[in-house]
Amino acid sequence: MAKISAGLLMFKVEGRHPYLLLVHPAGPYYQGKHLGTWGIPKGWVEEGEELLETAKREFEEETGIKPHGPFFPLESIRYAKPKTVHAWAFEGEWDEKEGIRSNTFEMEWPPKSGQMMEFPEIDEGKWFHPQQMQRHIHPAQWPLILRLVKKLEIEGLIDSLELPEHL
Repeated sequence: MAKISAGLLMFKVEGRHPYLLLVHPAGPYYQGKHLGTWGIPKGWVEEGEELLETAKREFEEETGIKPHGPFFPLESIRYAKPKTVHAWAFEGEWDEKEGIRSNTFEMEWPPKSGQMMEFPEIDEGKWFHPQQMQRHIHPAQWPLILRLVKKLEIEGLIDSLELPEHL
C-alpha cells in the first residue's frame, strides 16, 4: 500500500524573481549529502487527519515557522517507493539567519548497536531560486516547483523562466 504524506512549499517574490524554501533532512544518512536530497517540509498523514492540516502541522514542526494562507494546491506527486505527496504553496517570509527549529526523531545508531540517538528531522533551510535548486532538490519533487513557477508566471508575479520539464 502506498504511503501518503503532505507538505507545504513556501515562496516569496523579490524583484519579479521567485525564491522557494527548501529543507535538508538531518540524521546520519544525509550527513554530507546535499545533491538531490533537499525538498519541501512534509510528513506522514495521521489517521483521520485532513491533508492540508497535515501539511501545515509538518511544516511548522520541521521549520519552526507558522504557515499562514491562503494556500493553493500543487496537486500530488508519486515517488517510486510507492509514496504519494500532496502539496500546497503559500507566500511567506523567513530570515535564513534565524535558522530552522526542527522537531527530532529517535533511531538506533549506529545500526545494530542497541543505542538510541536523537536527531533533528531537518538540519538546514534555504531560499533557492528555481534555477539554483535543480541539482539540490529531490528529483521526484521537481514537478511541484514547475507547477508553482507556472502559476506565478500566469498571474504575472514573476518573469518567465526557462526550466527543464524533468531532472
